[in-house]
Amino acid sequence: MTGSAAETGVASEYRPLLFSIAYGMTGSVGDAEDLVQDAYLGMTKARQAGTVIADQKAYLAAAVTRLGINYLNSARVRRETYVGDWLPEPVVVAFDGPAEQAELADSLSMAFLVLLEALSPVERAVFMLREVFGYDYPAVARITGKSEANCRQIFSRARARIAVGGQARETAPAPARRAESEALARQFFEAATGGDMDALLVMLAPDAVFHGDGGGKAQAIGKPLAGGLPVARLISGIFRRGAGIGISLRLAWVNGQPGAVTYDPDGRVINVFALDIADGIVQTVRSVVNPDKLGHLGPVSDLARLPEKD
Repeated sequence: MTGSAAETGVASEYRPLLFSIAYGMTGSVGDAEDLVQDAYLGMTKARQAGTVIADQKAYLAAAVTRLGINYLNSARVRRETYVGDWLPEPVVVAFDGPAEQAELADSLSMAFLVLLEALSPVERAVFMLREVFGYDYPAVARITGKSEANCRQIFSRARARIAVGGQARETAPAPARRAESEALARQFFEAATGGDMDALLVMLAPDAVFHGDGGGKAQAIGKPLAGGLPVARLISGIFRRGAGIGISLRLAWVNGQPGAVTYDPDGRVINVFALDIADGIVQTVRSVVNPDKLGHLGPVSDLARLPEKD
């Protein structure tokens, strides 16, 4: 998330908030950065045309939200024809990385972003602004261009739809819980790389679920796999094959959840794992292996890539 000439004065300090809004709308790191850049450029052009902007933060938040709504309207067909499980592009922060970056991702876990997919673009914008970023209804109305009464109705409808899919939003873990989650993640991936099935089973919930996103472009399971034993076998098999070709692993926070990034012998990214942990055990494992969703993390490996169809 680099700056630009369009960002002037105090406006640049709003970039983390704007990126969070854009990422929450799109689920894509690259597209979120583009939307933020477009919002800044739009503000610059408006000023050059003589528009007086008294509240830069409000102007930019409204601009990036509306750009996000337009993005979702144009992306709907692509989402409906997506191959296999859809997961957002991962926001990855090293375990010892900047705290503000980890906090940015805390509010937008993979599970939450997947739930948001059930909402219309406007519902998503209203729900996220109110639920995640804490805007009051008058502010949500100004940002989205809807009436305050309409925003209340939209939020209520969106919350009901989200509730059908599961927990509305995970709160950021307290430091103690965060440390416990980090320790469990270390143990989990040590067991995986060491092929210790018994240890994996102890750390997986009996009804644990594995989600894999290959997007039809990389090797991934076609649908969610449920059950502690099947998930343990799958993970053990993945790491057993990886050990034979020199794959390495680095622990990281992924959208505010403990996880890891795997690399091939040349240091190129293969996939990103994210763990949902509750009650001291792993409830869900998510694996993003679609190469189109990993490029922002560095060079992407060809090891898991499927041959292109003629």
